[in-house]
Amino acid sequence: MKRHTIAAISTPPGEGGIGIVRLSGPDSRAIADRIFRPARPHTPTWPARRLILGQIVSPEDGQAVDEVLLAFMPRPHSYTREDVIEIQCHSGYAVLQRILQLTLQAGARLADPGEFTLRAFLSGRLDLTQAEAVLEVIQARSDASLRVAAAHLAGGLGRHLTRLRDDLLDLLALVEADLDFGEEVPEIDLAALVHQLEALESEITALCQSYAQGRMLRQGLQVVLAGRPNVGKSSLLNRLLQTDRAIVTDIPGTTRDVIAENLVIQGLPVCLLDTAGLRPAQNLVEEIGIQRTQEHLQQADLVLYLLDASQPWQVEDEPQLQALRDQSILVVLNKIDLPRVLQPAAIPSAWPHHLIEISALTGEGIPALKEAIFQAGMGGASPLDGQIVTQARHCRHLEHCRHHLQGAWKIIQTAQPRELLALELRSALQELSAILGLEVDDEVLDRVFARFCLGK
Repeated sequence: MKRHTIAAISTPPGEGGIGIVRLSGPDSRAIADRIFRPARPHTPTWPARRLILGQIVSPEDGQAVDEVLLAFMPRPHSYTREDVIEIQCHSGYAVLQRILQLTLQAGARLADPGEFTLRAFLSGRLDLTQAEAVLEVIQARSDASLRVAAAHLAGGLGRHLTRLRDDLLDLLALVEADLDFGEEVPEIDLAALVHQLEALESEITALCQSYAQGRMLRQGLQVVLAGRPNVGKSSLLNRLLQTDRAIVTDIPGTTRDVIAENLVIQGLPVCLLDTAGLRPAQNLVEEIGIQRTQEHLQQADLVLYLLDASQPWQVEDEPQLQALRDQSILVVLNKIDLPRVLQPAAIPSAWPHHLIEISALTGEGIPALKEAIFQAGMGGASPLDGQIVTQARHCRHLEHCRHHLQGAWKIIQTAQPRELLALELRSALQELSAILGLEVDDEVLDRVFARFCLGK
């Protein structure tokens, strides 16, 4: 069955120097031939992987649309392992849409989201972890997250999982051979088998545990600044961002809505949320702001609860801190540049917390606060220590794989039938295969690639 040739705009919308329309499929060259006029019209062939100067013209009236550079990448040495054409034009809404429409009128079909990368996966150029890493590279928000994504795209995680899968396949083959040809093959060394299972489970467990770091690297650490009005939340936001993002006044309740800004701390993407001060609302607008603060507090990965060191302990803070006792929280004692009134010993210790003393005005204590934020997000580990799992889908399959490995271990320990052992090993194998895309249904593929843009 002949596969359709697809086309899409591969660059983000907006005005710019260069925009790209991409085609992939068996008719890419023929479609481009209908709408592209090279500057040297007597060139008999288009050189592969070189830029060709020319114009995009309308086949109907010959009217020029734009001067472009065209690149032809013949199969199988292309992103999709199909014939690929990339048209580099001026980046503007009208010109990109016009060129795309001409490709569709000439016989291409509009690509589905992620369809170019889906074709790269289906052609065997990428395994599923690499295909997912394409989106990770695009969405990376720090150098550390980019390095992890690039390692995944280069196949590092896929090779690691393939090795684990091969080891598991060897164990399954050993058990299956014992079941089918028990009298003709040597007796299974159960002690050695248990040792191999434990080694596999240890590596799978390490991958599962790495997801906490991987999720932070990919999605970022959501940090909420909370506390009573006028304790310096907005000043701290500005200090961390090194810009005057939030309005700072001596008037309590200046911040009414949530202000969200992004920064990177030691390679960890962080989303900072400055929130309305916690107190009895003075009006409807402030009430809505405080309600939103409470909602963000429940969703936060880390809460920075600010106290004013120049003021005595306020009993109003205690119920707020009690409500946050099950969350990750740093108590930040701000305004230490002013005459000290509140001492750390005066803060109730009935709930677990870590205390950092800072001055948002002078910057004193800010490096220690950044380090504490990083430690809260990454658990003290370097983001590049070993293999890092960043996808919830991968973590879910790894957890299931570990469960089946534990089941296999219990079957051996309780001397249950070998058929049950083979079943657990086969189930564990299927979980690893699903991560790599070796055994995956169309619904899963649809979900994976639906997150991509049309041109990727």
